[in-house]
Amino acid sequence: MRLAVLTSHPVQYYGPLFRELARQIDLHVFFAHRATPLEQARAGFGVPFEWDVDLISGYDHSFLTNVARRPGTDRFSGCDTPDIARRLRDGRFGALLVMGWHLKTYLQGAIAAKRSGLRVMVRGDSYLETPRSHLKSAAKALLYPPFLRLFDAALYVGQRSRAYYERYRYPADRLFFSPHCVDTAWFHARATPEQRQRLRGSRGILPDTLILLFAGKLIPRKRPVDLALAAARCQARGLKVEIMVAGSGELRPQLEAAAASHGVRLHLLGFCNQTEMPAAYAAADCLVLPSAHETWGLVANEALACGRPIVVSSACGCAPDLARDGNAGRTFPAGGLDALADAIEKLAASPPSGEAIASISRAYSLDAAVSAIRSAALRTTAVHA
Repeated sequence: MRLAVLTSHPVQYYGPLFRELARQIDLHVFFAHRATPLEQARAGFGVPFEWDVDLISGYDHSFLTNVARRPGTDRFSGCDTPDIARRLRDGRFGALLVMGWHLKTYLQGAIAAKRSGLRVMVRGDSYLETPRSHLKSAAKALLYPPFLRLFDAALYVGQRSRAYYERYRYPADRLFFSPHCVDTAWFHARATPEQRQRLRGSRGILPDTLILLFAGKLIPRKRPVDLALAAARCQARGLKVEIMVAGSGELRPQLEAAAASHGVRLHLLGFCNQTEMPAAYAAADCLVLPSAHETWGLVANEALACGRPIVVSSACGCAPDLARDGNAGRTFPAGGLDALADAIEKLAASPPSGEAIASISRAYSLDAAVSAIRSAALRTTAVHA
């Protein structure tokens, strides 16, 4: 069977997924947009850049013609690709996988696939905790149950993703668990003791200092300033902690001011491209993700792949999957500074074992994600044969 995938643009997390999928199935990936360095900066990264890892080799792919008046991935109309209909008709595909439904291109692809007799699958990380108005929630409760049945199979990435489909009464026999994942082997191989020693040494970090890593955009939704305020509480309790930040964004001045006013030492790495991230995880003792809302939080997967425990807010979609029961980390209520300090203190006093971290990391692997996509595609096409 030949599978088409329609996605917005090359993303650092999807390259390894598509390469592994191409080893197991006849695959072609369609990209709706090619993001420029300036678009990356406007997306919240704070600086223009190109990813320094290969995102598009190892699998067949092509770029669609995006006719949007304002091309981009930050708005529904920013990816408008009417030629997907012809490409699906000509490609002799058996099924189409769309990576969501929040862009016009995804609906264009799903409708075109249906008209051509293809099965349509969807994979995304929507969850119920995303802030919404009462009116929007009511509209979704009415419209989403019939809308989601457009898809012949839904691949959920974690517990809250499954709960989303269950809320809208999507048929359970059409749900497949395809976990959110990163290339764990790639990260693990590069987060070495030598990298840890090098980065900590270059920053003058003492061996007995607990380094709390924030990795991501410095934007309000991710609440990076909370980490500085919680670290100050940890210091008041006698814990020797410092903060390392791999990222940039609009809240950098506020973060620096909060850390300085509370006497918290801050190590600002700035924006780190993909090849620089394993060293940051290696140098850290724990990843902290204090977001007010986060559909998942793939930096948590990266940290676990590097053998580091995590502290994530309960508003992160990954919380019940990756930090469950304290096996690989801790959770706390978003915005709760004392609760965040408690979680950090408890983790420092009783850190998870390396095997506990590795066990969860393995469960959210490329192999698991790809196996589910392949199974869903084969079963869906067989049912409708």
